[in-house]
Amino acid sequence: MAEKRDYYEVLGIQKGASEEEIKKAYRQMAKKYHPDLHPDDPDAAEKFKEVNEANDVLSDPQKRQRYDQFGHAGVDPSYGAGGAGGGFGGFGGFGGFSSGDGIDLGDIFDSFFGGGMGSRTSANPNAPRRGSDISTSYTISFMEACKGVSITIDVNRSETCDTCNGNGAKPGTTPKTCPDCNGTGKIRFNQRTVFGNMQSTRTCGKCGGKGKTIDTPCQTCRGTGRVQKKQSITVNIPAGIDDGQILRVAGQGNMGQNGGQRGDLNVKIFVKKDPLFERNGFDVWTEIPITYSQAVLGDEITVPTIDGNVTYTVPAGTQPDTVFRLRGKGIQKLQREGRGDQLVKVTLEVPKNLNKKQKDALIAFSEQLTEKNYEKQTGFMNRLKKFTDDLKKGFGM
Repeated sequence: MAEKRDYYEVLGIQKGASEEEIKKAYRQMAKKYHPDLHPDDPDAAEKFKEVNEANDVLSDPQKRQRYDQFGHAGVDPSYGAGGAGGGFGGFGGFGGFSSGDGIDLGDIFDSFFGGGMGSRTSANPNAPRRGSDISTSYTISFMEACKGVSITIDVNRSETCDTCNGNGAKPGTTPKTCPDCNGTGKIRFNQRTVFGNMQSTRTCGKCGGKGKTIDTPCQTCRGTGRVQKKQSITVNIPAGIDDGQILRVAGQGNMGQNGGQRGDLNVKIFVKKDPLFERNGFDVWTEIPITYSQAVLGDEITVPTIDGNVTYTVPAGTQPDTVFRLRGKGIQKLQREGRGDQLVKVTLEVPKNLNKKQKDALIAFSEQLTEKNYEKQTGFMNRLKKFTDDLKKGFGM
């Protein structure tokens, strides 16, 4: 019997690898040696068979435990057996069973190892499989994010090959029933064990478990039955979506296999900055400069909102950086009722480049003001005077 390679070596992983590492390694190796990708390479089919065998053992905790303890003999007792004295250190017939009894030893292995041997079968390759998702991104304006918008996105996704109608064979030919497994996708074989003969199955290496082989692959899809095509997809972006959020469009991803449903299209939305507005949750902020006289005397100002301009009355004596709230003038709450608010921050613009007449007028105006007109400044000066007096007393000044 040919010497089998170590299963960990077959998958290219260390002995202490985690379940996730085993899964990842198996996917990579199975893809690398899949017969559909190497239809004219018999070595690839053999390696694919070897990879499946290694995964079948290492992905099963019970089989892996036996393999780690006994090597290949722990999962394939016929390996290295030399008759009645072979197998596990020469147990021979073990309890009166001979090698020719042809019994099902699953229950016996359950009692010894906590699980059946050779009872696990890999997933059916012909079962429907969901297609993979597609991810892309799209940039919209601030107002489009506030109000919602319908966009069209071009994506490349897998579709059924029109040349072969998805069967993978060159037009005029058809896939054939696999001669090795007779279309079942499984190879059934007998294992000679220390307990007798045991029948087991594994995925057919020639057809990869599909039950069909393609002698002349379709030149368009190279035998896969699928091709990449550019498709234009309409996406409705809801009002209230924010920068960086991902919109899932169900059923617009890559096509499934064996009749499986399509994957999804995931669109990451980016929102451009706006020259007037800023967003905080579902509230909208805007900053409006007002003049000294507007702040002192009060005035009506024009406030931009996402619904259009509105008039707002700034009360007399408004202080710099005061924030006014316009309720319900913010952004529509995403997939909920109601809207946020608009917050208006007024900033005081100090006049520059005054001429002499303006300066004289300002000085004359200032001379008419008293402490009552400057409550904040008067309060601060009183606190400052007290601080200075206490400081002098403390240091004997």
